[in-house]
Amino acid sequence: MKIECLKEKLEEALIKAERVTSKNVTLPVLKYILLVAKERTLIVRATNLDLGVEIKIPVKVDEEGVVAVPGDIFRSYISNLSNDSRISISTKDSKLSIITDKSETHIHTYSHEEFPSIPVTTSDTKITIPVNKFVNGLKSVWYSASVQSMKPELSSIYIYYEDDHLIYAATDSFRLAEKKVYLKKIENFEPVLIPSKNVSDIIKILEGESGDMELSITESQIGITLEGIYITSRIIDGIFPDYRQIIPKEYETEVVVLKQDVVDVLKRSFIFSDKFNRITFEIKPKEKHFRVITSNQDVGDSSNDIPAAINGSALTLNFNYKNIIDSFQSVTTDSLVFKFGDKKPLMIQGIGDSSFTYITMPMNK
Repeated sequence: MKIECLKEKLEEALIKAERVTSKNVTLPVLKYILLVAKERTLIVRATNLDLGVEIKIPVKVDEEGVVAVPGDIFRSYISNLSNDSRISISTKDSKLSIITDKSETHIHTYSHEEFPSIPVTTSDTKITIPVNKFVNGLKSVWYSASVQSMKPELSSIYIYYEDDHLIYAATDSFRLAEKKVYLKKIENFEPVLIPSKNVSDIIKILEGESGDMELSITESQIGITLEGIYITSRIIDGIFPDYRQIIPKEYETEVVVLKQDVVDVLKRSFIFSDKFNRITFEIKPKEKHFRVITSNQDVGDSSNDIPAAINGSALTLNFNYKNIIDSFQSVTTDSLVFKFGDKKPLMIQGIGDSSFTYITMPMNK
């Protein structure tokens, strides 16, 4: 292999690909990135067997070839090069040479024959969607999925189509996030469960990209294609809970507040929360007060009032701080509403925006 390329383009591709490489010690090849130079293109490929990515960048190819290099070392070195705009890369005697005007470096390579292939999804059903809408849907809910669960569907993002909307949902059984993204004219879209550990990497790879992308779904894989990037992820064979029946239809108390006011109070109140991250919401409509209370016997306690418009009954309920603060990243409006019910899940929504719904269970006293 012998190529010349722009540092900026190569660095962008390596940052995306290196996210996917695995630290699996039993399969050391998964720590490597495969470079394929042919025609006028360099293909940068990485996989951890659960998620795979392939990125194409334009380069000058003097000699075609294939080589596997350690992802973290190669990415780190390229990122730390100075303002050298053009880089020459070649292979000889199991080494990758990187040459600029001011430096020459050699990295040991790995047998590319052992590098696993990346599945290519072939489906008759292909869905076109703006990439920013797809990423927005994932970002709005993925944090609500379970990190570890005996039920794989709870460690997944559920995506389905209904009433001109692509709907994303995630739950760990203690909280639930749902995001509706308007997308007209989709036919034959089968619901899909994407592992949440893959979703965070998919977001990072696609974030900042523009234009339309294409989804292709088979029984075991989902493929994402846009200009210069192909991603494939394993999907979960399971049934997502019928979550809509746990969303309360009626609430006892509604509290409307400015999002930033709540964020500021919660962050300073959290300093005094206990080992369970417990925060207490005390609501007294007659006194027009919405209060956040935290207490830690080893540190101290804190009580903070938040300006609010309140309707309904007086309530005092405990919640996990993280389960509240996480949801605000998905609320795009300046104001939000808390909908409380005694011993019922709390609902959080942006004022005037019904596309995002979040519920979380109260903690026991």
